[in-house]
Amino acid sequence: MILVFKHFFYKNYVGLSLWPFIFLKNDALKEDVYLINHEKIHLRQQKELLIVPFYILYISEWIIRSLYYYDSYKAYQNLSFEREAYHNEKNLDYIANRPSFSFIKYLWR
Repeated sequence: MILVFKHFFYKNYVGLSLWPFIFLKNDALKEDVYLINHEKIHLRQQKELLIVPFYILYISEWIIRSLYYYDSYKAYQNLSFEREAYHNEKNLDYIANRPSFSFIKYLWR
């Protein structure tokens, strides 16, 4: 389910997946198939990790990478979950063919 909530977003962020919802900054973004695919990849990640463990891993990895890079945005860009989603967002068949736990291979890239 896609919801628009423009006051929820900070700076350049325009989409967010919180199981089972996709939140977007504005209505026009509903037409961005790559953004929607990116967020659907996150929903799949959340589902396969049984939701709560996903958030624990996501936040833990972000903290570790923030300490490593001394830059929270660079840490975000280098999260395994984000790397997988950005790398595959333009492949609209990716979710249908995605092996389980594919984010793991992005941990060390």
